[in-house]
Amino acid sequence: MNFKFATTNRIIFGPGSINQVAPLALEYGSNPLVVTGKGLERAEQLLEHFKRSNIKPSIYSVTGEPTTITIRECVQLSRKNECDVIIGIGGGSTIDTGKAAAALMTNEGDLLDYLEVIGQGKKLKNPSAPFIAVPTTAGTGAEVTRNAVIAYPEHKVKVSLRSHFLLPEIAVVDPLLTHSMPPSITAYTGLDAFTQVIEPYVSNKANPITDSLCREGIKRISRSLLRVYRNGSDSTSREDMCIGSLFGGLTLANAKLGAVHGFAGPMGGMIGAPHGAICGTLLPHVIKANIEALKSREPDSSALLHYDEIAGIITDNSKATSMDLIDWITELYENIKLPKLSELGLKDEQINKLIEKAKKASSMKGNPIQLTDAELKEIIKSTF
Repeated sequence: MNFKFATTNRIIFGPGSINQVAPLALEYGSNPLVVTGKGLERAEQLLEHFKRSNIKPSIYSVTGEPTTITIRECVQLSRKNECDVIIGIGGGSTIDTGKAAAALMTNEGDLLDYLEVIGQGKKLKNPSAPFIAVPTTAGTGAEVTRNAVIAYPEHKVKVSLRSHFLLPEIAVVDPLLTHSMPPSITAYTGLDAFTQVIEPYVSNKANPITDSLCREGIKRISRSLLRVYRNGSDSTSREDMCIGSLFGGLTLANAKLGAVHGFAGPMGGMIGAPHGAICGTLLPHVIKANIEALKSREPDSSALLHYDEIAGIITDNSKATSMDLIDWITELYENIKLPKLSELGLKDEQINKLIEKAKKASSMKGNPIQLTDAELKEIIKSTF
């Protein structure tokens, strides 16, 4: 057995841990750049800490998903103001912007030199500028992943900047920062997190470390997602979701994902729907297709056993099977009123193009079995 496991240098978890961010940042420099979402509300506490230290950080606000333009603007601001440490506080888009900007701060050339698919795909040569990730959602796990997802609107595609240098120096996960998420965002980000502890567990790149993290993440998310959707102030469930999201990031960075994310990446670029909603909608249909394909072509695959194990974890019934898993997910979706892909904007005439793009996606390489074009098409058709 051979595998590798790498992650962020330090992970700090717990309610109130936001209070540690400013002192930690000042260990790396005295001229920080704070990357936030379109509003400063969730960064107010952090900015107040800097104010008490007589530090006035530069601020870059990310509106929507990061694009090639967004990243270039952020890097330009950081260089202009001679920033020496970057803090990303927000959802996955904010953190990915900060990660990419930190990497380009210390590496020559343009963003396109390093992007896969649409760029030259060169490897980053130098470690990133110090970067601290502070998630305010429980979904992407971006605080512990080694890639940044970037949209290229001109080609309606999302691509990744990948390197072990993109792993943040510190991840600070404060569940209190997630309490203000509305129910729909709680559901969508939670479904992304749920997918990201299921896909690595059945991935062909799984290992004993990621398996253990997946099992714990599945347990916590499955018992808490519906609770926190119904009651956003449930602090125990918020902590469960943050741990599950964190574990999803750890596992996807060290195993791989699968067909759900293989579809979700290109689909997000094509229809602009929320990533978590796309993942959630696809998940039961991908599971069903994988199980049928495995039983037909690779009946001895350990992934079949793992699907049964997932069912046992979420139902607390050791005799549960993968079909019980699909039923459980279907019932969850009825409770949170998850839309179909057609309702999210996917058109029937886009399906063939989507399949071609998905087959080339990096995440598809981690799927437990290679699915045929017909099987991929059936997955999408099933979600309409």
